[in-house]
Amino acid sequence: MHDMEKSDGLVVPEKSPNNAVSTAAEVMEGRSPAKGNAIERNAPRTQSRTSAPSALDRVREAARRDRKARFTALLHHVTVERLRDAYLALERRAAAGVDGVTWTQYGEGLEQRLQDLHARLHRGAYRARPSRRVYIPKPDGRQRPLGVASLEDKIVQRAVVEVLNAIYEVDFLGFSYGFRPGRNPHQALDALATAIAQRKVNWVLDADIRGFFDAIDHGWMVKFLEHRIGDPRIVRLIQKWLAAGVLQDGEWSSTKEGTPQGATVSPLLANVYLHYGFDLWVQQWRKLHAEGEVIVVRYADDFVLGFQREGDARRFRHALDLRLKRFGLELHPDKTRLICFGRFARQMRGERGQGKPETFDFLGFTHVCGKSKAGKFLLIRLTSKPRMRAKLRALKVELRRRRHQPIKEQGEWLGSVVRGYFQYHAIPMNGKRLRGFRSRLLRHWFRALRGRSQRDRTTWAKVYALHDRYLPELKTLHPYPWERFDARTRGKSRVR
Repeated sequence: MHDMEKSDGLVVPEKSPNNAVSTAAEVMEGRSPAKGNAIERNAPRTQSRTSAPSALDRVREAARRDRKARFTALLHHVTVERLRDAYLALERRAAAGVDGVTWTQYGEGLEQRLQDLHARLHRGAYRARPSRRVYIPKPDGRQRPLGVASLEDKIVQRAVVEVLNAIYEVDFLGFSYGFRPGRNPHQALDALATAIAQRKVNWVLDADIRGFFDAIDHGWMVKFLEHRIGDPRIVRLIQKWLAAGVLQDGEWSSTKEGTPQGATVSPLLANVYLHYGFDLWVQQWRKLHAEGEVIVVRYADDFVLGFQREGDARRFRHALDLRLKRFGLELHPDKTRLICFGRFARQMRGERGQGKPETFDFLGFTHVCGKSKAGKFLLIRLTSKPRMRAKLRALKVELRRRRHQPIKEQGEWLGSVVRGYFQYHAIPMNGKRLRGFRSRLLRHWFRALRGRSQRDRTTWAKVYALHDRYLPELKTLHPYPWERFDARTRGKSRVR
């Protein structure tokens, strides 16, 4: 990359995506450094369903062998078969984009449409459509803007992401968890909890990048991609999506920076941007500048770092501001905090007369410094109250809308909602907060039923009977995080 020089303790060589030594984060994922020269083989001219995966396997292996390799022939992996698989993997009932075409409508004459789309892609005639702007409520009451892509753009983006994942899943570091194949929020939560419980963590930096998806610089994005992607047709495709703009209330507006939240390609682009702008730099910073231990867990633009020494934490916080500013990013002042947290936090804050340790939120859970019955440090994770209140508000509105439906229909719907909620939140030591969630939900259901008419005779006894019939039993659905983390990494990780 021509414009990146020595800065902030990191040297990024030209066209070198990741020349760092083997990291503990990679050890956590069972990786080893790649050696040897990459040999990129051409895929067969006519790819079948069985040959297409093997072609990407060769790309993946080439990326693994040579971390500096640039791939100059990638578009031919976007085959009709891959486009078809991308179409079939889309959500059938998703909202239509600006063209108004739904999944079902596109499926009429599917093969002819896919052949035409494939031909346009390979002769350069494909044109990206603008995203349709919609808004969804955030837990804090504000609105989050989303961009709904046209169905054809979704198909192409999904196929391209599958091809690019073969390269970037080799490059991405072990502490990056957001929007990656085979990874989920609970794996990030497990890694963080295990690190806090088992490593020397006394200070926690809970950070969030302000308006990250809207602030991505298109120029830097292309430079980052060109570290690995030498096929100009793929780069032009991504540039088309970035520059397609947004349509809102019939008016088109350009997008000179940012990538639409909700677009299929956006999570991968976000991870690429932060891989070069944040992850590699963090890895080098803690190796070259930290005096004590430093742990990192990142999920998209939300990340947490743990420090053994306060001095390291404060120096890193200052260096991070400078690093992000260079790439057009900044930390959210209200969502970024450095707090004393860990096994000695209670003692350290007591000596300073500061009271009990503060808490921080990550991926929907509030992390608390607790104590076991034996008086030892115990990390406790509770469902975040703002998230829970937002969920209950949404359910209250939906229950009112459904109040005239048959009781059986209401109960089955509510049971599926609660099962999904418990599936994510039913972790050890979170039972009290989940019981509170279920209690408030029953109250909303009771009021919705009583609101059907002035003569309604629904009683609490009836609601409790409906609860026993339709709502799932409250039980812990997840093991302790360190148990699952050790099982997943086979106990080989040093949790960094």
